[in-house]
Amino acid sequence: MCDIARTAIHAERELRPFAFDEVFIDGDDELERAFGLRVPVVVVDGEEHFEFEIDVGRLRTLLSGPA
Repeated sequence: MCDIARTAIHAERELRPFAFDEVFIDGDDELERAFGLRVPVVVVDGEEHFEFEIDVGRLRTLLSGPA
């Protein structure tokens, strides 16, 4: 699932540049407690919007900014 989310995010970055930080939780006790089995979790502007699966249409809307 992480590979699918990563591919979708990179595809959107081809359309419009934006910062993207990928964080691996393996070996980080605090992150593993916080996210556990919910990965991938996608955060946009500091707010969690997706876990497990990513909705590309909604991601595109979020990245477009306020309407």
